[in-house]
Amino acid sequence: MTTTKNAELCQRLAASIDAAWQSRAPLAPLSETYPDLTPVDAYAIQNGWSALRLVRGDKIIGRKIGLTNPAIQAQLGVNEPDYGALWDSSFYPTLEGRAEVPASDFLQPRVEGEIAFRFGRSLQGGNVTAEDVLAATEACALAVEIVDSRIADWKIKLVDTIADNASYGGFVVGPWDQGLVRADMPALAMQARQNGALAAEGLGAAVLGHPATSAAWLVNKLSEFGVGLEAGDIVISGAITRMLTAAAGDTFTFSLTGQPDLTLAFT
Repeated sequence: MTTTKNAELCQRLAASIDAAWQSRAPLAPLSETYPDLTPVDAYAIQNGWSALRLVRGDKIIGRKIGLTNPAIQAQLGVNEPDYGALWDSSFYPTLEGRAEVPASDFLQPRVEGEIAFRFGRSLQGGNVTAEDVLAATEACALAVEIVDSRIADWKIKLVDTIADNASYGGFVVGPWDQGLVRADMPALAMQARQNGALAAEGLGAAVLGHPATSAAWLVNKLSEFGVGLEAGDIVISGAITRMLTAAAGDTFTFSLTGQPDLTLAFT
């Protein structure tokens, strides 16, 4: 199992990110302050932050996958995605396809459209395929991730975003659909409207060719740390649309082929 050699430093930095999250006061980039941090260290920081939140009574209800866009990978000099935890406290409910999201919950939020998977059985191991993911999936849904950063001005490198729970802020999910599991996901078209105007669009193929391929990467990566997915876990698989900056007063409506629209209103 992969472990860090800098456990004490990682715990201190986990506490710093937790404090930044609670105070809404962002940190200087960890990659600049601690240039020797490795991705393994960064996942240890992420896990340390998770431990602090679990102690306070929060709950991990799944995982998010980031850096699935090849252009973003090239920008950060990496050749694979990263992942973070989905927190029950930042799962925003919908009423008739609309979620009210307090902008004050975030430091510098952005939104992007994704496909979510809900697993019907556990999935673990290091040789999981997209077909294995689909076989274990109970239902899928249109989802919107609220991306956020505790790093000042979004000046992130790979270790910054990994340590910061893969720059996760919150998420919203539309109705779960068993039929969507069997859909031609790469061909599904998504659009995002911001305050009524078309702001972004994309196809499911933008997520590593197939969102299930992204979820398979996640399971295989988790196995390096001795972790897997459990029945009931939710995975949001990566951005189909580009990130859109959000602020109080903004309303975003996302559409996906064959699915009801999903609206987020930042209040």
